[in-house]
Amino acid sequence: MNFELSENQKIIAESAREFAKQHIAPDMMEWDESQHFPVEVFKKAGEMGFMGILVPEDLGGSGLSYYEYVSIIDEISQIDPSIGLSIAAHNSLCTNHILTFGNEEQKKRWIPKLASGEHIGAWGLTEHNTGSDAGGMSTTAKKDGDDWIINGAKNFITHAISGEIAVVMTRTGEKGASNNATAFVLEKGMPGFTSGKKENKLGMRASETAELIFDNVRVPDSHRLGEVGEGFKQALKILDGGRISIAALSLGIAKGAYKSALKYAKERHQFGQAIASFQAINFKLAEMATEIEASELLIQKASYLKNKDLPMTTEGAMAKYYASEACVRIANDAVQIFGGYGYTKDFPAEKFYRDSKLCTIGEGTTEIQKLVIGRNILKD
Repeated sequence: MNFELSENQKIIAESAREFAKQHIAPDMMEWDESQHFPVEVFKKAGEMGFMGILVPEDLGGSGLSYYEYVSIIDEISQIDPSIGLSIAAHNSLCTNHILTFGNEEQKKRWIPKLASGEHIGAWGLTEHNTGSDAGGMSTTAKKDGDDWIINGAKNFITHAISGEIAVVMTRTGEKGASNNATAFVLEKGMPGFTSGKKENKLGMRASETAELIFDNVRVPDSHRLGEVGEGFKQALKILDGGRISIAALSLGIAKGAYKSALKYAKERHQFGQAIASFQAINFKLAEMATEIEASELLIQKASYLKNKDLPMTTEGAMAKYYASEACVRIANDAVQIFGGYGYTKDFPAEKFYRDSKLCTIGEGTTEIQKLVIGRNILKD
């Protein structure tokens, strides 16, 4: 692998960094306190090409690879992980699902507006009683002439309230049966398609999370993605790429927490010297830097395989598992290095700490990543 960034990659990373400093940093704590989802920021991100990063240019996207995608999520998440999470979910879940499994007519219908940021996307898999056990979902789609009638609900859905487009997994077979799920594209305004309670969260508070509710929603068959019964297989493939997203998000959190702690440790003096010179603090910083490097290497390998369209389920799970757990440890150590100040909202460590925990849960818990890795290494 070539570890040297191309000029294009450097320019894109710099543009994401400047975007975050200019449009996110000034207001992020206000958004965090009020749980405000700043739709206007995502419109601006669309103008920058950040809402269709992986989308081909002929569909209005940026036509970039997973290397650039990771850089953008990483840089934005170093400033505010909430915004990084929403951009990742929009790109890798909703938009990518339509891009990967939609036919040409469906792509042309929905992708350009998603890629431009005119529309914000949601993706519905998780339900109240089925998290990792997606095969037992209760949301159903039943054929009615040329249409489908969808009933049920999804929870913990990013952009459930503000999203104009949602890709939703439904059960079209018996619970627990194989090939029992089918994916559909739903549009805001369809009768019976509404959003529910907005979650009051520990972290990632500027990234909107709420319920999607389906009450006899009539959906044309032209909104079906792929064949009947393929929905769960599609979802697993989308989650493979999604693991790179969460790993990149974790990397950004880890870097943000580490950089703020390093700066503080150099500036904070006790007993006549910077606290960074004390072994207890210096060792923490050394561990943080090493875990960031290891996370980045795992992410780069998974991205390399994804760019080549090679199997990367194991590598994606490893990157997500390691980077997410590392970012929690690093954010925790950052708070410790800041001491009492780390527990206040006047310094950045506490927000990185709160935001970090989502990474070990979202898009497959740490335990699920271990399950995926363990199964695959036994196959090998």
